[in-house]
Amino acid sequence: MKSQLQVTVISARLKENKKNWFGPSPYVEVVVDGQSKRTEKCNNTHSPKWKQALTVIVTPVSKLIFRVWSHQTLKADILLGMATLEIRETLKNNDLKCESSILSYCYGLLFWFAVVFFLWEQRVDQNGRVYYVDHIEKRTTWERPEPLPAGWERRVDPMGRVYYVDHMTRTTTWQRPTQESVRNYEEWQHQRSQLQGAMQQFNQRFIYGLAATANKEFDPLGPLPHGWEKRTDTNGRVYFVHHPTRTTQWEDPRRQGLLNDKPLPDGWEMRFTVDGIPYFVDHNRRTTTYIDPRTGKSSLFLMKKMKTLFEDSFQQIMSFHPQDLRRRLWVIFPGEEGLDYGGVAREWFFLLSHEVLNPMYCLFEYAGKDNYCLQINPASYINPDHLKYFKFIGRFIAMALFHGKFIDTGFSLPFYKRILNKPLALKDLESIDPEFYNSLIWIKDNNIEECGLEMFFSVDKEILGEVTTHELKPDGGNIQVTEENKEEYIRLVAEWRLSRGVEEQTQAFFQGFNEVLPQQYLQYFDAKELEVMLCGMQEIDLVDWQRNTIYRHYARSSKQILWFWQFVKEMDNEKRMRLLQFVTGTCRLPVGGFADLMGSNGPQKFCIEKVGKDNWLPRSHTCFNRLDLPPYKSYEQLKEKLIFAIEETEGFGQE
Repeated sequence: MKSQLQVTVISARLKENKKNWFGPSPYVEVVVDGQSKRTEKCNNTHSPKWKQALTVIVTPVSKLIFRVWSHQTLKADILLGMATLEIRETLKNNDLKCESSILSYCYGLLFWFAVVFFLWEQRVDQNGRVYYVDHIEKRTTWERPEPLPAGWERRVDPMGRVYYVDHMTRTTTWQRPTQESVRNYEEWQHQRSQLQGAMQQFNQRFIYGLAATANKEFDPLGPLPHGWEKRTDTNGRVYFVHHPTRTTQWEDPRRQGLLNDKPLPDGWEMRFTVDGIPYFVDHNRRTTTYIDPRTGKSSLFLMKKMKTLFEDSFQQIMSFHPQDLRRRLWVIFPGEEGLDYGGVAREWFFLLSHEVLNPMYCLFEYAGKDNYCLQINPASYINPDHLKYFKFIGRFIAMALFHGKFIDTGFSLPFYKRILNKPLALKDLESIDPEFYNSLIWIKDNNIEECGLEMFFSVDKEILGEVTTHELKPDGGNIQVTEENKEEYIRLVAEWRLSRGVEEQTQAFFQGFNEVLPQQYLQYFDAKELEVMLCGMQEIDLVDWQRNTIYRHYARSSKQILWFWQFVKEMDNEKRMRLLQFVTGTCRLPVGGFADLMGSNGPQKFCIEKVGKDNWLPRSHTCFNRLDLPPYKSYEQLKEKLIFAIEETEGFGQE
């Protein structure tokens, strides 16, 4: 009987080699029954620490082989040592439990590993009936357990609940899958595809010219692009191979970026705007969206660590094709548990926006001394790659709008009008530089010749301490401003103040932005609506929050709930936003307030659930907007625990 074996490789201590100045870059390979799994490498160390779990399929007679290799860049990897572990002997020596062992090898290798063996044991009761014991979950059953189907994995969440992951479709379920249930589902899919094919042939029964191609498979999309091949896997699913890059994908390369031909979910309808842009109507919730509800391939963003969030995200986003950035996002932080059902992606947008829009990087600057809206910094050229970063930021902002995520900091109102490709006016200056605006209004309303003002069609600008002169028109330094041409001067100087030497940066930003989200998608919005879509609402309405909160295992009149709202009422708006970010992954609210909070399965209201004991800390589930609030015995205890959880929690450790 096959079972899952989880091996956690913890650390090693290798014999030092004085000839090697930098030390080896070791990794561990686990081989069993034709399977091979390996850990990440640790660079230049004789005391590597992996702490990495590997899962393999074994039987009671399997033999595990552990090989420790040193990674080499220009030649083959070097074997440092190896050891073996027999499952049967280990189970006998540990009373059918396989928990930990220490292995050594004569090359000076010593490493530790921990294993967890998902074992079922067959027993017979006093009446001669056969039953089975699960030593991991400590339960029994009369039916003989079956191994999980191919592609499935059994996992346990932080609350000890068992769930199952289908790596083929990237879905999860609480129900244990069986070979029969998977086979029935595949047969249903096969019958459905055959029915759709028959309907397509029936609808094409009056098309002439098919006789000449009767010996070939009819494909209305025509031949595949050069280097592509169409194949079918063992389950009858069609996939495509790109031989130049040696990659595979489920999506037809001829349909990338085109309309999806799969049937829409029940209650959905596709319509087109007057400009031919497709959008989708959800009659169940009476909402519309530009996002296709039909499932597709996800775009995976694998971050290395929080400290390199900016650079990791830059490399990931710029490596994708722009159209792939519109797909469902799947953000993973190695070493930090958490399944991304939307909450991790939401927090990733928020934290990354805080990094990329930080004025300390000299890419953006505050619009004024008392105006914390952002605008492009004309001194960004001190970074030789600043145009690449602006293209990356353009893609990132477009992704936030397309996927309905909020960012940490907003831009100036004129910048939003540029995104919408709408003309700027003199009035737009008032929001970013009131003094400059008032001076232009004074020039407009007064006779500058009577005042004796001597002005020319040129302005001085200072960047990094260097003062330069910019001519507003050819030979503007020699053209004096008069009553007759002051309207032209005001228009030109206002345009200069709103752009002020950032034309290249703006062009790079919009190049990346339009690759992901064409401007025609935004033509029905104004600048303020765009700001709300991107940044959400700033002020938190406590009454709206309470009205749109649901409770599980608590009542609205429970003392813990009354204490919770008393605690929120005593907070200022900044701390309320931090509490909201702790539970939902972002401190921004949708346009409709708390009633429109989104979760992993659509609209998901703020939820407070009674979980745990009074000595536990509160926990959050950002994908479901849920706060696990233990039954504390006093208001002071609830307040202390909540403050500690909000201020000290960091990362993606929530569900």
